[in-house]
Amino acid sequence: MKTNGMDTPVAITNSTFPVSGDESGTELRMELAAGVDPFGKSLERKSLPRPNWLPKSVWPFDTFALNVDGIDLAVTDVGSGPTLLLVHIGAWSFIWRDLMIRLAGDFRCVCFDAPGSGRSDPLPASQTTLERAARAASGVIQELNLTEFTLVAHDLGGTSGLAAVAAMPERVRGIVAMNTFGWRPSGAAFRGMLRIMGGGMIREIDAATNFIARIASTSFGVGRHMDAASRVAFRTGTAAQGRRAFHYYMRDARRCDALYEKIRAALTGPLAQQPMLTMFGERNDPFHFQREWKELFPDAVELVISKGNHFPMCDAPDTVAKAIRSWHAIRVTRR
Repeated sequence: MKTNGMDTPVAITNSTFPVSGDESGTELRMELAAGVDPFGKSLERKSLPRPNWLPKSVWPFDTFALNVDGIDLAVTDVGSGPTLLLVHIGAWSFIWRDLMIRLAGDFRCVCFDAPGSGRSDPLPASQTTLERAARAASGVIQELNLTEFTLVAHDLGGTSGLAAVAAMPERVRGIVAMNTFGWRPSGAAFRGMLRIMGGGMIREIDAATNFIARIASTSFGVGRHMDAASRVAFRTGTAAQGRRAFHYYMRDARRCDALYEKIRAALTGPLAQQPMLTMFGERNDPFHFQREWKELFPDAVELVISKGNHFPMCDAPDTVAKAIRSWHAIRVTRR
């Protein structure tokens, strides 16, 4: 069912729950993590200095460095309550800001910049793969001792996030898929898009001009509800190394068949009975991913953001937050 951002019911099998969507913003309610995991174990968290271009007025969270697989990952861990692991591969954690602000009062929200992206350490081109990103997600789960969490995946985060939890399905309590997929790309249009976006010419043009982040920072991408300072911060966080990493990940998405096989085995095996919520922008599901998720998970709850594009959590953060909150209460907590 589509939602127009007003008080609209979102269909669940044989039931509904209300979702409202005033995008004027919500009071920030969060507790910054203090270096202690849910079981009281003290963690080795390295300080990650806040750059001048990222003031608290645009990124109100503290971020730390966690050494995983030989590199430092920029990790943000805020809020309290049931855990949401937010996984995105392509840009950086700024895309989750508005959603975390709204959910940190009720959930522990954990996100990280993928290897080579954002404020995480760079990687050589040959190592910038979705397998390496999956190992990063696995490392965050293990180092923070995350259990009974919900995986919230966006874009290529679906591939890497699902590959990570495929090896530890007992820790997962639900899956939220936002404009993402978890299977081997097929069809000329889909594979052709990945070939173009993963190609060297587009990569180097983007590295020189930052044109993809510039487009993504507008209302077409993450910027629909962002002020000018926030848009500048998002673009600045996409440095040349991160721009190239995005294209290397897109290139790898065409050929990481072993990863897709791991995901297939998990989705049809130990993860098959997990509660599933899918969220897609009305204007940005050209390859019909949401329909494919429904075929894999017939009981999945589906949310379509009216006039939404590739970033549902940025197009309608209140609507998305309330949908996650309500779905989690009904489908995850009551299991």
